[in-house]
Amino acid sequence: MLPADFREQLGELADEGFVLRPSLFEGEKCLDLFTIKDWEEQREKLRASIKIYNKIAIDAMRFVNDGVRPVKLDSTGRLQIPKELMEPAGLSKEVVIEALANKMEIWDKERYEQTISAIDKEKMLEFLNSIM
Repeated sequence: MLPADFREQLGELADEGFVLRPSLFEGEKCLDLFTIKDWEEQREKLRASIKIYNKIAIDAMRFVNDGVRPVKLDSTGRLQIPKELMEPAGLSKEVVIEALANKMEIWDKERYEQTISAIDKEKMLEFLNSIM
């Protein structure tokens, strides 16, 4: 179930559907959830920078597209996650949806809590100070 406040913030974008894919980061067992609009913006940036006769560029596009599935909310606001994505992401009954800048992440609750507790807070504060 996508939280009501997320659906409210997304407005009409929620009705257009989403793109779901496994995280690109090694060791992060979660799913990336993009609105169709944000997904298309990301793909357009990649498409604009890729040379179609460059093997590494084509492999990069394949890497980004691997496991991508379009999904929509049902009439009750539930997001049906395909089984082939649930198992590799380790999703069980309880999940956490983390809202980031241009996507959301769907985590198994226990794995999310472990990941957050492993973050070096001092390094994060140092990084944030360096960019702000």
